[in-house]
Amino acid sequence: MNNLLILPLLIPLCTAAILIFLKNNVSMQKWLSVISMLATTISAAILLCQVRTDGIQTLYMGGWLPPYGIVFVADMLSALLVLTTMVVGFFCLLYSFGTVGEQRERYYYYPFFQFLLVGVNGSFLTGDLFNLFVCFEVMLISSYALIVLGGTKRQLRETLKYMLINILSSTLFVAAVAYLYGVVGTLNMADLSIRVTEMGQDGILNVIALLFMIVFSLKAGLFLFYWLPGSYSVPPAAVSALFGALLTKVGIYALLRTFTLIFYHEPGVTHSWMAWMAAGTMILGALGAVAYSDVQKILNYNVILSVGFIVFGLAVASDDSVNGVVFYLLHDMIAKALLFILAGFIVQATGTSQLKDMGGMIKRHPAIGWMFFITALSVAGIPPLSGFTGKLLIIQGGLKEQYFWLTAISLASSFIVLYSLVRLFMKAFWGEEQLQSNQNPQWKVSRGKLVSSAALCIIMIMMGLGSEWIYGFVSEAGNTLMNPHYYIEAVLKE
Repeated sequence: MNNLLILPLLIPLCTAAILIFLKNNVSMQKWLSVISMLATTISAAILLCQVRTDGIQTLYMGGWLPPYGIVFVADMLSALLVLTTMVVGFFCLLYSFGTVGEQRERYYYYPFFQFLLVGVNGSFLTGDLFNLFVCFEVMLISSYALIVLGGTKRQLRETLKYMLINILSSTLFVAAVAYLYGVVGTLNMADLSIRVTEMGQDGILNVIALLFMIVFSLKAGLFLFYWLPGSYSVPPAAVSALFGALLTKVGIYALLRTFTLIFYHEPGVTHSWMAWMAAGTMILGALGAVAYSDVQKILNYNVILSVGFIVFGLAVASDDSVNGVVFYLLHDMIAKALLFILAGFIVQATGTSQLKDMGGMIKRHPAIGWMFFITALSVAGIPPLSGFTGKLLIIQGGLKEQYFWLTAISLASSFIVLYSLVRLFMKAFWGEEQLQSNQNPQWKVSRGKLVSSAALCIIMIMMGLGSEWIYGFVSEAGNTLMNPHYYIEAVLKE
């Protein structure tokens, strides 16, 4: 049954390889993509149930035992993230139909979509730092292609910026991996945890830990995020939704795994730096969210702000805050995908992304308007929606550990999130309707296109109403993170 662990990677990988040979048969590409996504989602759900009943699952590729062979590991955190990734990916795929354009579909949009999911799922499931680098690169190469598909001048400019920052971070990643291997002699995460504990995390290991922090912070959009607002604004809404929901979360996951399993011995050094970066990210993200009047830029800065908020919970590193981080991660993946899909509807309906040129949409598109309003409340952490539980746990942890200044910033940022999204809602959906020269007043959103947003909205609401049930899974994930010996024993069979 442990072979189930490889299916979230193997199914999309094989699907992507097949789709490459179906370039001119777009209809077949769509059908195969849907079938693949359903199969991968089912396998991820079964894997989650298996972890729940039987504990942490491991798969040793080729029969080589760690620390010598490639190992994949599914604990509760990994299983939850993989399942949420597939749910988000499935509805982003459905939204892609009819919105990304036939030209992109004919130029390998669906294969790259599948390859990106391979990279994301692989990052969540790998138990080795070098394989984490490989999965990052699979994800990033796919994202380069998805951003640039369409070939506009703006896309090319932003793709170059996005590629340069990720090439820099990948170079630093390789350097950090090489230094760590040279000092410790292993890259298996469980074995690394033991070796670092035995050697003591000081001197050179603290320097290496900070280097990993820089690498993963660049990939998560933490503090050094200048590349993100432009890069996430240029692709179609379906791609922006996928990026906003998943890509920064992989960087956050890498921070979470690395600094709870490997480099957790000197929180006065590592976690203090994370706290300062989280504070800066929340402040600058909040300023961007209220400063811009472009729909896409507002949402992109909300992505940045949420990264800072989640890392605040990691920096606190208490039981409550880590549980809150896991819960809020799951919520944020769903909510951000929904926000970007709804923003795509808004831009299509109004013919512009500028708030000053919008208004009155509630008359013609009430469903879109009220879904956006509910999502805004959820992202801001208004009860009983899904964002409330995660935010409450993180803030509670911050207060218990006496991070009063950081807690105050996080609370202020939540109010700014609410203000920025409600302002967008009011400008777009209330007031007098303004018709643009490039707007089609007869444009209507089809029921098929509404499926993705409606389904994600229902899931988000149910996450809030069923938060007590979900917390059972979240607390198990948090317990594994706060007690690394569970992970080590499962991987090394000690």
